[in-house]
Amino acid sequence: MVDVTEKAVTAREATAEARVRMRPETLAMIQSGGHPKGDVFAVARIAGIQAAKKTSDLIPLCHPLMLTSVKVELSAEGDDAVRIVARCKLAGQTGVEMEALTAASVAALTLYDMCKAVDRGMTIESVRLLEKLGGKSGHYQAGE
Repeated sequence: MVDVTEKAVTAREATAEARVRMRPETLAMIQSGGHPKGDVFAVARIAGIQAAKKTSDLIPLCHPLMLTSVKVELSAEGDDAVRIVARCKLAGQTGVEMEALTAASVAALTLYDMCKAVDRGMTIESVRLLEKLGGKSGHYQAGE
């Protein structure tokens, strides 16, 4: 693990996204609440939040962090995709990019898991860091 002992404690924030493409009928079923397993967006949201909190258990050499905020939002994008946006915050000595990326990824995997029985052709795509604030390296924002 990288030694962050001498780094200053600063406010840090990261936002990541993922997209899940699916058949329009699958998205319609999710939006209508007709899925037999229940509220797909709610379950994926909770999975993403839990994943952010467990990132250091999943990613070798990743620091365990005391997150102060984790938000995971899922929304329909067009008639065949779900966009997932995860935001993580803390006051600490290292960034939260991995936590945001993990939250978005696990939320996408959970959505896939819940819907695979009705749509095995779904794809998870565009997992990426959108923005990072704080720390020595400052502000990063992804291009369009």
